[in-house]
Amino acid sequence: MNKQQLIDMIDYTLLTPTASKEDIKAFCEETIEYGFKTVFVNPYYVSYAHSLLSPHNIKVGVPIGFSLGGATTHVKVEETKEAIKNGAEEIDMLVNLGALKSGEYDVVRNDIAEVVKASQGLTTKVIIETALLTDEEKVKVTELIIEADADFVKTATGFNGGGATVEDVKLLRSVAGDKIGVKAAGGVKTFEDAVNIVAAGANRIGASGAVAIISGGVSEASY
Repeated sequence: MNKQQLIDMIDYTLLTPTASKEDIKAFCEETIEYGFKTVFVNPYYVSYAHSLLSPHNIKVGVPIGFSLGGATTHVKVEETKEAIKNGAEEIDMLVNLGALKSGEYDVVRNDIAEVVKASQGLTTKVIIETALLTDEEKVKVTELIIEADADFVKTATGFNGGGATVEDVKLLRSVAGDKIGVKAAGGVKTFEDAVNIVAAGANRIGASGAVAIISGGVSEASY
């Protein structure tokens, strides 16, 4: 995999709660400079980022139910609708971890399906926080994501411990098959990490340290 191929796969992210408008502006300028195709910012900054990036055909994505996933389905749906009105073109939602841990699989499936419906055909990814799940739960939630018609299973936010591992990506891909994509986020710190994660089955990578990764350095970011 060469540098350009990796750039094309990365969702560049700036989701720290203290990011200022100037931080977002600098982040967007960096995105344009390096040629990333998609960025993720918190809902408050979607409109601003969209205004800076849309002339360059760069998509703005948004996390929904960030960063714990415990919001009600109604709240996630309304958050999705507003984000789209503000220019969001990709949706990364947090799974309802409490419902999953409780074995309330119909609730989990419906929660995802309603956000997918509200996304109006836009790419939807479901963050499952692999570090907080057993292998059995990882398998089950990936099956629910497929049933709910989302487009990707995503490993983690990077804010709740752990992140993407080769082992987890292999497991998720074994369940996902060719039905949905696998996005690896959290823990990808070097170009070599990215190559190994892609070889394991990821076809999208989320990283706030993307510039360091593609430049041959080491990302110090946790997400």
